[in-house]
Amino acid sequence: MASFNKFNRFVTDLALKVHNLDADTLKILLTNTAPVAGNAVKADLTEISAGNGYSAGGTDAAGVVTQNGATMELSGTDVVFTASGGTIGPFRYAVLYNDTPTSPADPLIGWWDYGSGVTLNSGETFTVDFGATVLTLS
Repeated sequence: MASFNKFNRFVTDLALKVHNLDADTLKILLTNTAPVAGNAVKADLTEISAGNGYSAGGTDAAGVVTQNGATMELSGTDVVFTASGGTIGPFRYAVLYNDTPTSPADPLIGWWDYGSGVTLNSGETFTVDFGATVLTLS
């Protein structure tokens, strides 16, 4: 399973109340260009082309926030991309971002690196596995 890496700006954006992880719309987009920790918003990334089952902006990721004492955890529903009528990709990275805020627009949260390029042929699927917890704040 690919490990999750957070963007540096995410921590600042939490402190500035940019994110409401319990109510905002979180999405996952695919890219074949390596994200860097210094990226801040979706516009800093190069998303793969839309088509064949992949929508521009990616797919909703139903985030769930739970709290246990002084610890907050963000988990989510796995996101499945299915190629239809042609290929999706290549892509190597899946990026989690917040689609709700407008200032800044589409702030980044983190990304998964799958280690090498992936291309889905028509009928194939790719699952971004959230695992039990995407991130923990304590």
